Amino acid sequence: MIDFKQGIGMTSARTRDRLVQRLRDQGIRNKAVLEQIRNVPRHLFVDEALSSRAYEDTALPIGLGQTISQPYVVARMTEALLDGFEGEKVLEVGTGCGYQTAVLAPLVKNIWTIERIPELLRRAKQRLRELDIYNVQFKPGDGWKGWPKYAPYDGIIVTAAPDVVPEKLLQQLAPGGRLVIPVGPQGVQDLVMITKCGDHFEQVSLGAVTFVPLVKDNS
Repeated sequence: MIDFKQGIGMTSARTRDRLVQRLRDQGIRNKAVLEQIRNVPRHLFVDEALSSRAYEDTALPIGLGQTISQPYVVARMTEALLDGFEGEKVLEVGTGCGYQTAVLAPLVKNIWTIERIPELLRRAKQRLRELDIYNVQFKPGDGWKGWPKYAPYDGIIVTAAPDVVPEKLLQQLAPGGRLVIPVGPQGVQDLVMITKCGDHFEQVSLGAVTFVPLVKDNS
């Protein structure tokens, strides 16, 4: 388990414990995921002006029209991805500020992460290196296309919402692999988990969510 020593002193253990207890009360059960929510210094992933709100269970703006996801949603998606997970390779679509990446990184062997906004990717890469996270490879690009070079993936986690599930992401799932993704227009998005079972896919709903759109590169 990675030891996130940087910035731990900035917020009290009580503040972090209160957040973790709230997530437990909302149904998060995976102990490793809860421990990551407690340990990852979320205030390092938000603007300094918002750092006092970093351990509230709410999404916050990170600039460039993007947000850092609500801790409950990060925990829910990570827990869903890892439930019974036996693989090693995860694709993350939408690096954003890198918070979801930091929560997930110690819990899987390798992550490949894509972000369409170069400045966000640069900042995320710098933060994750400062936190001694080295099992992540980064790529600027269109998340709708995935990252075919390293496919198939045992898990794919998407942190922005397309109107429909991108076919190329389904194609990049390994047998038994799962895709956790919010789907739908803003205001009516559903978080779903799709599992590749032989020659077909099985889908379950994980509840209503709100994400920024997954923007497609039409160039």
